[in-house]
Amino acid sequence: MSTYRDRTHRNSTRATVLRTVATRERRSHLSAPRVPTVGIDIGGTKVMAGVVDADGNILEKIRTETPDKSKSPKVVEDTITELVLDLSDRHDVHAVGIGAAGWVDSDRSRVLFAPHLAWRDEPLRDALTARLAVPVMVDNDANAAAWGEWRFGAGRGEDHLVMITLGTGIGGAILEDGQVKRGRYGVAGEFGHMQVVPGGHRCPCGNRGCWEQYSSGNALVREARELAAAESPVAHGVIDRVGGRIPDITGPLITELAREGDAMCVELLQDIGEWLGIGIANLAAALDPSCFVVGGGVSAADELLIGPAREAFRRHLTGRGYRPEARIVRAQLGPEAGMVGAADLARLVARRFRRANRRRVERYERTGAGLLATRGWVSGR
Repeated sequence: MSTYRDRTHRNSTRATVLRTVATRERRSHLSAPRVPTVGIDIGGTKVMAGVVDADGNILEKIRTETPDKSKSPKVVEDTITELVLDLSDRHDVHAVGIGAAGWVDSDRSRVLFAPHLAWRDEPLRDALTARLAVPVMVDNDANAAAWGEWRFGAGRGEDHLVMITLGTGIGGAILEDGQVKRGRYGVAGEFGHMQVVPGGHRCPCGNRGCWEQYSSGNALVREARELAAAESPVAHGVIDRVGGRIPDITGPLITELAREGDAMCVELLQDIGEWLGIGIANLAAALDPSCFVVGGGVSAADELLIGPAREAFRRHLTGRGYRPEARIVRAQLGPEAGMVGAADLARLVARRFRRANRRRVERYERTGAGLLATRGWVSGR
């Protein structure tokens, strides 16, 4: 990576290259350079960064908490930069892919809106490109996760795949025939903000009753904390585990207690799973994919979540009993799907940047050779 940092002429070349990234990724990834790249997954609570090779193997990963959303976007960019520079000290990094929890424009350069972060029409790609001095690719985090699962995980061999990522909120992505469907303006797949309960819980996006307010990590923790704050008899197990400190109740803790058999935590995951299945049934009616891949941090609950989701899906599927049913599977790459997918998508940018840079060097050498020849002819006279 250090070889890029000293090139003062890089910005205009890189900007041109990044604008020309093609959408036919299915063919492109086969000829992408087999070089290590960094994938960044930015969520509402954590930033995960990892070096990923061309086969989807994670060579190293690090993570940190997402800076408070009330702070300026530059604070998040500072965090990303620090993580990438840290990894580049130990690895030869050729490009960086960003999976951002927000709406990314069709050029994959700006984050238009991020419900859980302070990004509003943020030129993230260009800001990070200038600081990191390597090619940067920006996409929605769920799009990156879907790509990762299609390339290396549970979605391999599927021609029509829908990804559902359950984390702080709900992300989504559509992949057909090896292409991520981003929509005309780049914001397709925001399933989490479909309104399923009119007048329901307020969502950070500004609306009420969004799907992610009933089936997400935030929804899971909210329900557990409300029961604990009310000192419900069913909440004694979780209250005892956190020593009465209700803010210490987290999604991973609820999952852990559910695995141990805590009745309240099992029931909460069943509720989240049922809402998940209802939403998936609605998506099946609209999109008719062959497979739904469920990822994100909440998916760590596995069958405690996926089992109830499958049951609810079968109960609410339009035309049930008379149509093929899509598979519902847990993401094989787990919480790292977005990071791995972002790194793999960045490899396409690395290839185009290397080609453009090679052409620039060749032009420079031809021009330089011409100048030297001219000078030699003049001095020879």
